[in-house]
Amino acid sequence: MTDPRLADLAARVPGLRLLTELADLIHYGRDWTRRWGPAPLAVALPSDAGEVQAIVRWANERQVALVPSGGRTGLSGGAVAARGELVLSLERMNRVRGFDATDRLLEVEAGITLHAVHEAARERGLLYPVDFGARGSCTIGGNVATNAGGIRVIRHGTTREWIAGLTAVAGNGELLELNRGLVKNSSGYDLRQLMIGSEGTLGVVVAAQLKLTDPAPPAQTMLLALPHMDALMRVFALFRARLKLQAFEFFTDIALKHVLAHGAQRALDASQPYYVVTEYDVLDERDEQAALLAFEEGAREGWISDGVIAQSEAQATMLWRLREGITESLAPRKPYKNDIALRISAMPAFLHEMQALLAREYPQMEVVWFGHIGDGNLHINVLPPEDMAQAAFLAHCERVTRLLADALQRHGGSISAEHGIGLVKRDYLGSTRSAAEIALMRGIRKVFDPNGILNPGKLFE
Repeated sequence: MTDPRLADLAARVPGLRLLTELADLIHYGRDWTRRWGPAPLAVALPSDAGEVQAIVRWANERQVALVPSGGRTGLSGGAVAARGELVLSLERMNRVRGFDATDRLLEVEAGITLHAVHEAARERGLLYPVDFGARGSCTIGGNVATNAGGIRVIRHGTTREWIAGLTAVAGNGELLELNRGLVKNSSGYDLRQLMIGSEGTLGVVVAAQLKLTDPAPPAQTMLLALPHMDALMRVFALFRARLKLQAFEFFTDIALKHVLAHGAQRALDASQPYYVVTEYDVLDERDEQAALLAFEEGAREGWISDGVIAQSEAQATMLWRLREGITESLAPRKPYKNDIALRISAMPAFLHEMQALLAREYPQMEVVWFGHIGDGNLHINVLPPEDMAQAAFLAHCERVTRLLADALQRHGGSISAEHGIGLVKRDYLGSTRSAAEIALMRGIRKVFDPNGILNPGKLFE
């Protein structure tokens, strides 16, 4: 607190909680990437939108960069503060502001966790359907910033589809009320949609109006073992045609090895190279029969080697842990990660090209891949060899990522599916966006944040 800039901030915003202890700077200054040493100026924890506005105005006057911070579960470096920025943590702004039963809108502050939103919706007999493994620690503000997807995108879409309105503080300190929960609104540009997925570079989201829907119908969970890669999309097409899918997730035998070592329970005896966890509606016996017939057809075609249907909620949770526990099981190894997306129709050809690329470029490294195959999203994790220096490992992986980005460009894909560009994928934005698009994005950023104080260096320099 000896820095005169912080003393000035404390004087302007009486009661603002400011953290400067080293342990706090490390904790709040990084996300799950662990590739950059955190070095923030301090951590500010505002309690309301007025304090956020005051901080943003101070930052403009003092020329201090701000890094908006939620649960910091991202994997792109989007919440990293490594160059003396002030971390602006929204964790104290975690309240449910209200609920409109007629419009089915839940208004929440940005620091509320996704799990708390699920519980608030459930208490009102409704559902907020966006869901993924980090639900207990990720926040709505972060979900909005990255347009988070998760495990049920094939049924419900991404975060974008469930935001009816946003309250945000732009980079110039103005408080914006965007869309205000309207279903139809053709009164010019939809700035709410610009804010979603902007990674904290246009404004600081302080509250959101979330759409709720009817509770999900009864569902069944099935784990499938597949003998070869080509079976993945064939089984997906088969099950999508026969069942009402809520989720369709895959992982490899290497991913299974790590999650089992981390405490998960094996569900099938024989080992196969690929696995799928799928969830589908079961309203009556016809749905149960349809699932069995789909399984039998896949087995006859040689696409499915084995499988198990959950017999209880506890067993369904056990099966889901095989998929949702992968990221946590790999974290101690500090993997190099890619989070990519393609159209479903492009997936079969790309899978073959990607598999050949990874085998050729990483012959001595363990590559773990898994993801939301039902919506075209793959997560690729490369584990560093114990005898390889970190700098050499990262340099090698960056070279391979350039090759991967080139392949994605040929197949019409994206270098980032749901974690944003941040610092990690900044150099590859041009593989996904045209020069004209990037120029317009820079212009939009300049309008919202004229002094460039919001998350500088993220998305693009």
